[in-house]
Amino acid sequence: MTRKIKTITFNYTIRRSQRAKKIRIIVTSEKIEVVAPLRVSERMIHDFISQNQDWVEVASNKVKKIKNNIKKLAPDTYSHGVFVPFRGNQVRIRLEQSLSTTIQVAFDGNEFCVSLLKPKGDNSELIRTALIEWMKKQASIDVESYVNLYTKKYNLYPRYVKIKAQKSRWGSCGIHNDINLNWLLILAPSDVMAYVVVHELCHIKERNHSMRFWTLVEKHFPSYQEQRNWLKKNGSSLAL
Repeated sequence: MTRKIKTITFNYTIRRSQRAKKIRIIVTSEKIEVVAPLRVSERMIHDFISQNQDWVEVASNKVKKIKNNIKKLAPDTYSHGVFVPFRGNQVRIRLEQSLSTTIQVAFDGNEFCVSLLKPKGDNSELIRTALIEWMKKQASIDVESYVNLYTKKYNLYPRYVKIKAQKSRWGSCGIHNDINLNWLLILAPSDVMAYVVVHELCHIKERNHSMRFWTLVEKHFPSYQEQRNWLKKNGSSLAL
């Protein structure tokens, strides 16, 4: 009896991974990716996709629907008077003229002051880039203060902490207690960033998301569920 192979109705990419023990499918608004062990054949991967095609289509439609319904926090263009997200608030940009060819960004507690040579020109992308660089540095400062607070308080010491641009996660803790945190957390309320710091620090003692892990998180950050829910609801809208 000949087996009929179902036609795949969508495009997907294959990523081989030494760490993968089985085939899995990742669906995002940009792509459908299949992560597979090194020795699995493309025929087996195709069969796996074919068997799970209905699930992939449903998941893909849900992801696209969510993306379309996301409240956009970042402006379409960056100019004088527009608002950008920062620490859970919408903060106004004020443009000022500068004699320097280098764009300078400062925050006075109420507004972002962006100084540039020709503030009346079309500098949207330059302003956006300058804001991102400033926010990455500020995210590093904020994270360091939280790490210093909670490591000393709870005796949870990482080997190092880095601020990175991560597409699919807010933070991670490696097997050697190396913690990476997403710079976009600077756009969220400060207590959300504090929660993610505590979350990753707790992985130093508990490597998985077991009940013992969440009990430890709650012990160190009693309101964590509120911040966790905030990220679930609003995390996809955090962007510049």
